[in-house]
Amino acid sequence: MSATAIRLLVIGDGAPSGVSTAELVATAGVPPFVIARAPNAHDGLERVRTERFSAVVINLVDGDPGRTTVLETLRREAPGLPAIVVGEAPGASDETVAPGAPEAVPLRWRGRTVAPDVAVRDLGIRTPDQALFLEQQLAQITLNAIGDAVISTDARGVLTFLNPAAEAMTGWTGNAAIGRPAGEIFRIVEADTGQPVANPMLAAMATGEVVRLIPGCLLIGRGGQETPIEDSASPIRGRDGAIIGAVLVFKDVSAARALALRVMHLAQHDFLTDLPNRMLLHDRLGRSIAVARRHGHRLAVLFLDLDRFKHVNDSLGHLNGDALLQSVARRLAACVRESDTVSRHGGDEFVILLSEIERPEGAVMTAHKIAAALAAPHEVAGFQLHVGGTIGISIYPEDGSDAVSLIGAADTAMYHAKGSRKPYQFFERTMSGRAVDRLWFEAALQGALERDEFVLHYQPIVDLQTGSMSGAEALIRWVHPERGLMYPRAFMAIAEECGLIVPIGRWVLRQACAQARAWLDAGRGPMSMAVNISAAEFTDPRFLDHVRAALAETRLDPRHLELELTEAALIHDPDAAVAILRTIEVLGVRTAIDDFGTGYSSLSYLRQFPISVLKIDQSFIQEISEERIGTSLVRAVIGMGRMLGHRVIAEGIETREQMTFLQAEASCEGQGFYFSPALPAEQFARLPRTGMGGHAPR
Repeated sequence: MSATAIRLLVIGDGAPSGVSTAELVATAGVPPFVIARAPNAHDGLERVRTERFSAVVINLVDGDPGRTTVLETLRREAPGLPAIVVGEAPGASDETVAPGAPEAVPLRWRGRTVAPDVAVRDLGIRTPDQALFLEQQLAQITLNAIGDAVISTDARGVLTFLNPAAEAMTGWTGNAAIGRPAGEIFRIVEADTGQPVANPMLAAMATGEVVRLIPGCLLIGRGGQETPIEDSASPIRGRDGAIIGAVLVFKDVSAARALALRVMHLAQHDFLTDLPNRMLLHDRLGRSIAVARRHGHRLAVLFLDLDRFKHVNDSLGHLNGDALLQSVARRLAACVRESDTVSRHGGDEFVILLSEIERPEGAVMTAHKIAAALAAPHEVAGFQLHVGGTIGISIYPEDGSDAVSLIGAADTAMYHAKGSRKPYQFFERTMSGRAVDRLWFEAALQGALERDEFVLHYQPIVDLQTGSMSGAEALIRWVHPERGLMYPRAFMAIAEECGLIVPIGRWVLRQACAQARAWLDAGRGPMSMAVNISAAEFTDPRFLDHVRAALAETRLDPRHLELELTEAALIHDPDAAVAILRTIEVLGVRTAIDDFGTGYSSLSYLRQFPISVLKIDQSFIQEISEERIGTSLVRAVIGMGRMLGHRVIAEGIETREQMTFLQAEASCEGQGFYFSPALPAEQFARLPRTGMGGHAPR
């Protein structure tokens, strides 16, 4: 049988107007048919069951009961096989249908010969040439309809195709662009430098692999317009495997990039004053310390606490208190150089970074400047409000070598200044006993694991729409025989600096998995167990082995485990992080980005990392109010999570107002004191599985 032949099965020998099936085929003028015959319905159905045909011609005479039998059997056993019913039948119409339709209807002849190519056309039977043409037409329609831009080239890099989206983005019409070098039509540059970027289609043809555009590129249109894009290019191969061209798919990411920049700004700036927040301050301070160390100069940190602010806030209300903070922020920003940073540390506290000073007296001059700026009355809601401030000052390198120690020293100095009623105070080593306290913590931590002094408490994670418990987060506590119960913030940073965080983290992971298994065995499932993973643990070469061992030793199904990571742990080495996350994904374990919004909050990183969950940091949840703009960041993060297909969990829910807002925004899950604090395992087990947060059980 030739490659172009169409195989038909003819059941029966009847023909309209005395014309045989063979005559119809011989005069059809279509590519050759290979005809198989069956004299009756029984033999025809047997051949259908044992052989492959393109279509069936039911050529049984009118009144033959086999016609109905064949149609009904084909409808059941070969619903995708087209059939032509030759001759009249009661209720027939002028169409041909496949047996899968509600009623199989014969083709009407009306006293004339209908060539088989008509049936072939109507039934969807195609010759290879016809099929290829239709496939090309379908591909053309599809490419013209999609929103992404598509262009293709031949092996020389000459453009062969643009779809309408590509025409709109490049500014070239298909007629004008086809036949030109692709580099002339698709011009891209780096957004930061303006330097040309190599054409990814040429790279795809050279390497034979899919090539992605480097992040941060702009497409330069024919009229000079610039569009941020993302793309990927793939080689096109012929039947023999040789590369015959390339295809490039790209899209406008302006909206996504604007959203990412907005989220990044909100994540790095105080919602009320638009000043840099703690995270951005720490980043800038760390950079300034590196520069100061390299060039051998000093810098200063000023910690400012407003005086009498609480009285204003309590007497005039939070809205007027917020307006006063905004006024203070504007005045502080006017007191420093562009190279310096004014940050809102929280509440009525501000931190000022003077990135370079020659002598400590330079910090004193700024402190006087700030005092003078604050002394003038603030016009708020028709009131003349007066607030002052107390300032603590620390100097690098005398008072600390990192951001935390310098801010802490300035904070300590500020409290001493308040106690002595001075407007400002330099830090002195005698002011704090923290160094001694740190030594105690280091010594006590060394044997805490062996003495079995750590315990886990569990906080429920709740579906905000139903009120049902969907999981738990395991949180470590240290029960010291002398100091009692201590929370992670008191000792985890020291544990990390002392190199104890990895063994402690391994213990937490093992205990949490064991508890999850115990609850499942007791019928309190299914539910997920979330475990915090530090950056030191995540980058430990044995981390994946620890995860596998914990799952194996406790017999916990991986789908019940969720590992929470900070953004900082991931961006240290993004490529290595992606590899580890993909291995975790293969294991069946979910991953979450914890405290989202306090780190880099980069859309490109979120798209790169195979994560499942975004957890909104509680500091943003605390600012949810109809009267505050802090809700904008929460909305942005929830929107980003939806766009990326991630679950979103809100941390630190404490009020009905916060929960109601999050329910309206369709944030799927949440946790916080509104539902329950973290509890020991035995108390957690007594919590209801449904109806949490005032929901009626369903």
